Amino acid sequence: MNNKQPLRLIRRLIWIFCFLSLILSVDGCKKKAPPPPPPEVQFITVSATDVPIFEDWIGTLDGLVNAQIHAQVSGYLQTQNYTEGREVKEGELLFQIDPRPFQAALDQVLAKLAQDQAQADKTAQDVARYTPLAKEQAISEEELDDAIQANLAAVAQIKADDAAVEAAQLNLGFTKITSPVDGLVGIATAQIGDLVGPSSGALTAVSTINPIKVYFQVGEQSYLPFWSRLVDSGNSGEDIPLQLVFYDGSVYSENGKFLFADREVNPTTGTLQIVGLFPNNNLKLRPGQYVRVRAQTQTKTNVVLVPQRAVTELQGTYQVTLVSADNKIHIQPVKTADQIGSNWIIESGLKPGDRLVVEGTQKAKEGVVVNPTPYVEKPKDTSAK
Repeated sequence: MNNKQPLRLIRRLIWIFCFLSLILSVDGCKKKAPPPPPPEVQFITVSATDVPIFEDWIGTLDGLVNAQIHAQVSGYLQTQNYTEGREVKEGELLFQIDPRPFQAALDQVLAKLAQDQAQADKTAQDVARYTPLAKEQAISEEELDDAIQANLAAVAQIKADDAAVEAAQLNLGFTKITSPVDGLVGIATAQIGDLVGPSSGALTAVSTINPIKVYFQVGEQSYLPFWSRLVDSGNSGEDIPLQLVFYDGSVYSENGKFLFADREVNPTTGTLQIVGLFPNNNLKLRPGQYVRVRAQTQTKTNVVLVPQRAVTELQGTYQVTLVSADNKIHIQPVKTADQIGSNWIIESGLKPGDRLVVEGTQKAKEGVVVNPTPYVEKPKDTSAK
């Protein structure tokens, strides 16, 4: 037993020595880690520019002329002579009402006219024959006066007959219902064989839609700068082109122009109704269609325009991140104005020449030194997904 104790002691000493050597070797291998590099940010240099201000309003399209087609005389609808939804010309036949009753009425008044014309001829002859006889006192003056009065009554009756013939011809013409304008004709509301008349409502409608009108309401705040630009352009509206924006965000290919404004501001809504005019060669625009009308109301000069992504909102206030000349971050409060697409107009807080961080703002803290590089906008991926 006494011989084993020194052996155990030696083994324990060897184990302690190896453990200490291992610790020393690990500490010797440790090296001091280098400091992390400054965070990278991308910036743009702020500059002043002129910015056109556009506004959008809800508009309704309507035909330049909307003609409601009514029957002027009562009768049975005999034919429909047009194709619904197609273009028609002024004077083109749309419907035919049975003309036979009206032709018979015309023949009747023509016959009466002929009869009364014969009577007028007879009374005229009587006056011509009685006049010399009265001078010779072969007949009394009373007989001559009766002949003259009979002739005047016959002439008046002919005038009445002429008016009756004209009315009968007009009614006969009304059996042919034609288009009063060039335009697009709608769906017929009456069928062949229906009894139609002045009180039966519109048979169809024809709208002139090339060009086509758009009605939109402009608030007083927008109306004043809009009208100022209109006056500057000589009230022609040529310098204030209008755009139509559809529900999907697409813009109509043709620009429109100002046509006229209503005479008064609506006291209930505080808006003024404006009417614009758009070409519509392909008949894409139709009456009753809702669109957005876009127009430039003013131009702001020498303003600072920055990307919206570079502006941070915090509890109702706005701020941006700037990079100083020594590459240090500074958080700058700003005052914003109108939003133009994906950009903000900055009224105060920025000046031309400032370096504005647009990428890496989440890494940028007040006073931190960064590695700034100019911002390069990535091209948009237009490939189909």
